[in-house]
Amino acid sequence: MTPTESYDPDRHGRDTPQETFGPVVKVEKEAGGGIYVITLNRPHRLNAIGDGLSEALEEAFIEFRDDPDARVAVLTGAGRAFCAGADLINTAETRAAEAGESQRPSPAARRRNAVPLSESLGLWKPTIAAINGYAVAGGFMYAMQCDIRIMAEEARVGIAETRWNMGGAGWMAPLTRQIGLGSALELILWGDTLYTAQRCYEIGWVQRVVPGDELLSTAMDYAERALVMAPRAVRNMKEALYRGYYMDPLEGQAFGNAIEQNLAGMQDSIEGPSAFSEKRRPRFTDS
Repeated sequence: MTPTESYDPDRHGRDTPQETFGPVVKVEKEAGGGIYVITLNRPHRLNAIGDGLSEALEEAFIEFRDDPDARVAVLTGAGRAFCAGADLINTAETRAAEAGESQRPSPAARRRNAVPLSESLGLWKPTIAAINGYAVAGGFMYAMQCDIRIMAEEARVGIAETRWNMGGAGWMAPLTRQIGLGSALELILWGDTLYTAQRCYEIGWVQRVVPGDELLSTAMDYAERALVMAPRAVRNMKEALYRGYYMDPLEGQAFGNAIEQNLAGMQDSIEGPSAFSEKRRPRFTDS
C-alpha cells in the first residue's frame, strides 16, 4: 500500500451490539496503578467515534490526570484499528434528524472532546499512542494529542474530513508544528491521502515503528521508563515545552524558570541528587 492509497474500511460486523464488547473505553491500571492503559473499544466499528466514546475518553483522561498514583498513560485501539474517526453512520442519522430543526445543537454540544488534550485538561503527565491500525480523521486527532507515538508497521493514518464535508479545523492547527506545513496540507486538503508508518517516521510524527505483535510491549517499555522519572519535573518540562513552543525565546525561558519554582523544598529534590551520589535508583514520591 502506498502512502496515498484511499481508505475504505471493511464494515463487516458493524451492527454487532456494543454490549458484546463492554464499555466503549476500557481503562486498565498496570504497575501498581502507575500506568493507565486506555483502549478505544468499538472494534465492530473500527473504534469509530460514537456511542459516547469521546465523552468516555475525556473522563478516562481526567481520571488519569487526577490519580496521584498515575504517572503515564498508553492509548490504543481494540481490534484491527486505532480509531477510524467519526462514526459517519451515526453522524448521518443525527444530521438528518436535525435538518428540520430551527435550533440545531452545536457540534460541541453533541460531543465532548479534550482538544487540545494537554492544554484543555491541564494534563501534563506523559501520554503514549500505540497506533495498532488505521488512525483516520478523529482517530488521527487522538493520536496527535499524545506525546509519544508508536506505530505498528501495517498501520496507516489520514485526515478524511474534506472527503465527507466534515468539520475539524479547530483541532488541526497544531499539526503544522508536528509535521510541517506541506505534509499537513497534503493530509488535510487531499482527504484520500494515507501515510504509511514508515512515512510517519520519516517526517518525525512517530518515534518508533515496530511489528504489530511488538507494539504494546514497546509502548509499555516507554511507560515503565517513565515511572523512574521525577513526576513533578516531568510535568514541569512537558508544560514548558508545549506552552513555550509559541512563545518568544526569552518569554519561554522566563516561563520555564517560573514553573520550576515548585521544585524548591521538595523531598524529591533531595532524593534525586542523593540517589545519584549513592549510585541507586531514586524513590520519588512527588512530595
